Amino acid sequence: MELLEGISWGLIAPIFFIQLILVIVSLVDLSRIEKTNGPKLLWVFIIVIVNIIGPILYFVIGRRNN
Repeated sequence: MELLEGISWGLIAPIFFIQLILVIVSLVDLSRIEKTNGPKLLWVFIIVIVNIIGPILYFVIGRRNN
């Protein structure tokens, strides 16, 4: 528990909040969109597992622009 005492939660909380919002928005968008670049199940794993970069990759690469 001594490890957690040295953490500045004022810096960590906004990053965690941004991460959570990115994941939620990208998963909602993925569920609503018809076609993606690649299988949807793969994008779910990338969004959830690859922290902040996963949702960003989805919006940059995964969405298919018609």
